[in-house]
Amino acid sequence: MTAAFTLAIDAMGGDHAPDVVVEGLSLAAERHPGARFLLVGDTARLEGLLARHKRAAKACTLRHAPEAIGNDMKPTAALRLRGASMRVAIDAVAAGEAEGVVSAGNTGALLTLAKIVLKSLPGIDRPAMAAIGPSARGDVVMLDLGANVVCDARNLVEFAVMGDVFARTVLGLTAPSIGLLNVGSEELKGDDRLRQAADVLRASHIGPQFHGFVEGHDIAAGTTDVIVTDGFTGNVALKTGEGALKLVSALLRQVFTSSLLARIGYLLARPGLDRLREWLDPRRYNGAVMLGLNGVVVKSHGGTDALGFAHAVDVAMDMVVHRFNERIRDGLGRITGLQPRTGAKDGPAEAVAVAGTLPPEPPAATVAG
Repeated sequence: MTAAFTLAIDAMGGDHAPDVVVEGLSLAAERHPGARFLLVGDTARLEGLLARHKRAAKACTLRHAPEAIGNDMKPTAALRLRGASMRVAIDAVAAGEAEGVVSAGNTGALLTLAKIVLKSLPGIDRPAMAAIGPSARGDVVMLDLGANVVCDARNLVEFAVMGDVFARTVLGLTAPSIGLLNVGSEELKGDDRLRQAADVLRASHIGPQFHGFVEGHDIAAGTTDVIVTDGFTGNVALKTGEGALKLVSALLRQVFTSSLLARIGYLLARPGLDRLREWLDPRRYNGAVMLGLNGVVVKSHGGTDALGFAHAVDVAMDMVVHRFNERIRDGLGRITGLQPRTGAKDGPAEAVAVAGTLPPEPPAATVAG
């Protein structure tokens, strides 16, 4: 049984909110009887839904929020909606009423509000967006996926530490292997920031786990358990993988519907294809995480169903139960050889600019496509 703790849930975020959110919480409450949810949104609508989902109703406390942040709203505009369900849920984490927040709402708004309201953990220069995806060797963690377009060596080292803890926490790995995404695997490849980050990681406590440089094809191959890169490259890789999966799916449909013989072949191959579909099911990988903040922040895909939303809640619960942020602090405290920060930390303007570069929905399902 999961020890009792509270997660704040943005009930109004997502394409099918609040119905899918409440249905997902019902599934999550069944899996984690000790969990408690602060469900934030339009209480009139939520009370009707909870009346049909008794398990969720038992686990939830309602908090009214009169507004919702639309998917097309700019982060700067979202900052002004203090009564929005997403903002009220994040405020609850900042006030210590909840250990984490889960939202399927506007990605840029969530990142911006979380960075400004919750702020970074001590020792973290820039939080990063991480997600899990499939590979030939099993699940792989990748970060950053778009929260920081430009990164220096210190950022990459921090990402590696956070990715290490994330893989241990969510995937249950005892010593996850870590790779820095580069244009080649040779030590002389890449720019100064990559080589400096590699030198620091080799000399650190996670040095035995550091594989070195990896290339784009290593993501799908599962060469390492954790892939570390800057947000620009990570987001491009994410969308490239997503597009490749869609292409393969379209080609398979075309092949298996091209003739009567092809349809018969599909019937013969269907058991294997069903296993492949289950393996690549986006709902299994739903729940991108903003790492390095004073609180757990999980972004569910806006178009997911109840099962997918429940998985995003599972991810948040894993991070709380396994004291994710405490383990990050410990890991960073053991890193030496980093240059001290120069200049001021990110302020609201920069946070908005960085978060605004993200796509509306970064699917967590196709990191390793």
